[in-house]
Amino acid sequence: MLRRIAMLSAHTSPLEQPGDGDAGGMNVYVLELSRQLAARGIEVEIFTRATSRHQPAVHDVEPGILVHHVAAGPFEGLEKNDLPSQLCSFVRDVLRAEVEREPGHFDLVHSHYWLSGQVGTVARERWDVPLVHTMHTMAKVKNAMLADGDAAEPIGRVYGEEEIVRLADRLIANTSEERRELIELYGAAPERVAVVHPGVDLAVFTPGRHDDARRRLGIAPDAALLLFAGRIQPLKAPDVVLRAAAEMLARDPALRSRLVVAVVGGASGSGLDQPTALADLSDELGIADVVRFVPTVAQRELADWYAAASVVCVPSYNESFGLVAIEAQACGTPVVAARVGGLSTSVSDGVTGVLIDGHDPVDYAAAIHHLLTDPSAREAMSHKAVRHAEGFGWDVTADRTLGVYVDAVIARQEALA
Repeated sequence: MLRRIAMLSAHTSPLEQPGDGDAGGMNVYVLELSRQLAARGIEVEIFTRATSRHQPAVHDVEPGILVHHVAAGPFEGLEKNDLPSQLCSFVRDVLRAEVEREPGHFDLVHSHYWLSGQVGTVARERWDVPLVHTMHTMAKVKNAMLADGDAAEPIGRVYGEEEIVRLADRLIANTSEERRELIELYGAAPERVAVVHPGVDLAVFTPGRHDDARRRLGIAPDAALLLFAGRIQPLKAPDVVLRAAAEMLARDPALRSRLVVAVVGGASGSGLDQPTALADLSDELGIADVVRFVPTVAQRELADWYAAASVVCVPSYNESFGLVAIEAQACGTPVVAARVGGLSTSVSDGVTGVLIDGHDPVDYAAAIHHLLTDPSAREAMSHKAVRHAEGFGWDVTADRTLGVYVDAVIARQEALA
């Protein structure tokens, strides 16, 4: 029934390195889902905005996956909030891809994030195919839980998301909580919202490599390694990790000889306005000697950081799912995370990690200190974390997503009959 999918990821390319700029879990999601679909014999053409004149117009990533780099606006220096003004150009080139082929080239459109969703609503009508949309994050949810120093999402985004919810044939929510938010905050029809958890690459993020990973990364065997991995911006709350570390050292000075706080990732969003903010904060807190800043790394090296860590902390103000948390658990590392959004799904509280209400560094310090200083508790959570993560493989995600696609196609055919 399904031969070819148009995958829309307007504001960020799945080929970009996650952890830098606007690249994050969504990039991983789009690429890994596309790989799974291609492995099932479905061709995927991904459309994303070109950010360099040196990028080829069409890039053959691997068998079954093409990436179209669409020229829309200046190649460089354009921020995500500037992109709505460039969507007309993006829409034009996406539609041209169908015009240049035989009629009916695409069977379905799957858009990611609200900017792509706006493009998807046009493609849906022009191509007469179903539109499946994944929000990833939502303005109304983000604005209700803003971090200090973060800017509210504009009203234009809210209106855009409401339009997508109204027009999309199916909406994919990462968690049951996100499904509830789509229904209650956006008025989505319950029968059109399906829950499909994102996946984790269980061939890359594997357990049992703790000692080897530490040797490769130059981490002492007896170190108490606290890890933050992700984009450096207020939404992700990396400052909470540093403040929690300072609180732990104030209460347990002896820990200083073993504590290593690794912050892996690059500045993003409003974090770009103050690129030295975290380094300045570590100096201010008097913990610069134990903090190690690491630029964004490739997936396999990131897996080493997860495997080497004693605890991974994810104190975000909002997460639609929490891919970092699942990746860490797949490597056998317990997670201390905020009880927000999808983290309540990706972390099993008290079993594979600890969920914290709010963002008080004192609360995070207590939970992290317990795991750092109690090997038996950490070991018990480690084994359960691996088993928990095994239920989130990309093959499961792809199978369930295909089910949503088929439902959307059948419903559209019945509506047109």
